[in-house]
Amino acid sequence: SHYDTISAFIKSMRGSDPDAAVFYLARALHGGEDIEFLARRILICAAEDVGLANPQMLTLAMSAYQGIMAVGLPEARILLSEAALAIATSPKSNSAIVAIDKASDDVANRRTGEVPLHLRNAPVAGMADLGYGQGYRYAHDYPGNIVDQSFLPDEISGTIYYEPYANGYEARIKDWLSKRRKKP
Repeated sequence: SHYDTISAFIKSMRGSDPDAAVFYLARALHGGEDIEFLARRILICAAEDVGLANPQMLTLAMSAYQGIMAVGLPEARILLSEAALAIATSPKSNSAIVAIDKASDDVANRRTGEVPLHLRNAPVAGMADLGYGQGYRYAHDYPGNIVDQSFLPDEISGTIYYEPYANGYEARIKDWLSKRRKKP
């Protein structure tokens, strides 16, 4: 029942059911599941399912992972429980995995062009003469530390990979990004 228990554990955290999450955690521990494996599952859930709706959950999950390695059982169960409960009760967003999957699909299956010259580094003499780095505008020299310039290759200019949800902290990102993307 290893796979069934772990599947239910992850799906309970993702589904925002703290009671089920802690039950399946207890069941896994009772069955002798490796605490490092459980901590990795929590860490993945923090990134994949909570994401930018509550970015602090990734830090909390990583701290739990490091903590369980330091203290071991039986106390590690407390750290695992805290992390699992925090993730289960957190706002959720899978926008990070959706974004990287979209970008990865384009990289693998579409002509995406070359890195624009103004974004390229010119570490060797003569590269600047070829246009490397020319026209790059340093964001911190502009109001709000933002500069309007093209960052994607021409072939995919205007492509949107990251589409934030209006959950938790990501609602603020969504509002900021919608204003940013409306600028010419």
